[in-house]
Amino acid sequence: MIHEVDEGLRRLLGESGLQASGIEVVFDAPTRDWAARRSAPTVCVFLYDIREDAVRRGSGAGEVYDADGYLVARRTPPRWFELTYLVTAWASRPQDEHRLLSQVLATLVATDTLPARLLTGTLAELGLTVSLDAGGAGLDAPAASDVWSALGGELKVSLGVRVRAPLAGVSTAVAPPVTEGLVVRSAARGENGDATPGRRLRYRETADPGPDGFAGPRERGLAPARRRHRGDRQP
Repeated sequence: MIHEVDEGLRRLLGESGLQASGIEVVFDAPTRDWAARRSAPTVCVFLYDIREDAVRRGSGAGEVYDADGYLVARRTPPRWFELTYLVTAWASRPQDEHRLLSQVLATLVATDTLPARLLTGTLAELGLTVSLDAGGAGLDAPAASDVWSALGGELKVSLGVRVRAPLAGVSTAVAPPVTEGLVVRSAARGENGDATPGRRLRYRETADPGPDGFAGPRERGLAPARRRHRGDRQP
């Protein structure tokens, strides 16, 4: 899920015109060594904190149906996590860095969610809202100064971005629908313990199934009608 959030942010920033301008968007840690190797204008989106949003933790299991309407699996509810990023701009002059960071800020504050068209993988399959908060107050994460100290670099102007995204639950396959019949035979025992000829049970109004009884393969019928609920999704 984390790499899918990264890709969503990269696509969102790309739509702002950064890619057309030749600005590279990376997700590296902005350490002192990394900064020394950088040679082109760059926007760095560094993930430095991951925490679960326990308030949104659910219970139970949802049902997964195939294209024909048959139940194929049960899936635990998704768990939500907050991903906090440190966004910085790198260029040869502070004015250029501020211009880049302003462009990034304008893009991120223009929406409070990652657009569905930009989501990939499990985020796209779940179809749930991935919220986005840029520069919001009260980000429950380490302070930017602590992050820079841990990275071994000098304090630099940065933008805090928090994304709330779901981690898909665990799916467990269910047994396939029964497609074979059942033969039941009964026999009684005489006084001497010997079994007497028994009889085979049959379905009424059904032709003789032959020597295999009703155990032979049967054609799979249509799935029973069911009411679809919000949240029902195809695998």
